[in-house]
Amino acid sequence: MQKFIISLICCLLPIFAWADTLQIRPNAPDRYVVVKGDTLWDISAKFFKDPWKWPQIWGMNKDTIKDPHWIYPGNVVYLDRATGTLRIGTASNPSSSPNAAVEKLSPQIRILDRDHDAISSISPRDIEPFLSRPLVIEENGLAGAPVLVGTYEQRVILGTNDIAYVKNVPENKGGLWQIYRPGKKLIDPDTNELLGYEVLYLGDAEVEKFAPVSTLRITKALQEINKGDRFAQPAGELFTNYIPRAPSDQINARVISIYGGVSQGGQNTIITLNKGRRDGLENGHVLALYRKGEVVTDEGKPLALPDVWYGLAFVFRTFNKASYALVMQTRLPVELLDSAKTP
Repeated sequence: MQKFIISLICCLLPIFAWADTLQIRPNAPDRYVVVKGDTLWDISAKFFKDPWKWPQIWGMNKDTIKDPHWIYPGNVVYLDRATGTLRIGTASNPSSSPNAAVEKLSPQIRILDRDHDAISSISPRDIEPFLSRPLVIEENGLAGAPVLVGTYEQRVILGTNDIAYVKNVPENKGGLWQIYRPGKKLIDPDTNELLGYEVLYLGDAEVEKFAPVSTLRITKALQEINKGDRFAQPAGELFTNYIPRAPSDQINARVISIYGGVSQGGQNTIITLNKGRRDGLENGHVLALYRKGEVVTDEGKPLALPDVWYGLAFVFRTFNKASYALVMQTRLPVELLDSAKTP
């Protein structure tokens, strides 16, 4: 019996630790019915103040969640206030929550869940374009990229269904290519290192004939395509269900670009950070956004106030020297050179 009690305490210790750090919202419901379009972040935010800790909120951890495809529209989420965790049931299964009211059972058709109907960690529509396109090219990626050198009938501007003549197209890489234009340099504000180039996605093309100068047909043009534009292969299928977690090491990144070329951004804005895989950043890492504290005068001397923590960013795609992150929560506009740190 004593061994059983000790084992039980050991099992409950992680739950008690999570309960100490996770704050339930004062207006949190006892249950919530999942609908299409929900995300795990959104659902957790209905119950807790730190929704990015949803693996803990659901009583899980990053080692036990190999694939978060386990919650679907129609599921009922119950809040267990005693342990500070959530659990999943159905409207006809009140026993899945000790506090749930008795409900009348009735025969019903059971529909099997499919993976593509599962609830995602964050909204796929906000990040999908940034998964399927290069958008950040490292310095050595420009040197050997196929380049548009000529056009049919010497046209100045190309659009959909036009023919392009392109140098350096390898035959062993397939016939589908994306067209982009090198943009501004991404410079590390702390070290002045060139991290890569931000590029503008222009459209898609397909090879009609391989040769020293290959013939490609433009299959989609989002913007005008000109001589000198470069070609890259579409990114492979990337995993879009991430497990949010804090980095295991201290990360101190800076915002070096805000999508759209603007100087400020808000919630659901895509930002580029000056840290990447080589610095220990991984897909799913959550970082706290900070604004540098103001400098005031105190007794005739300048005094720097503490940095202000104002939001959270979710890293969803990492390159070697840079990363993309989605601004999930913010109470101030995100500005260039703001900090993104381990929370």
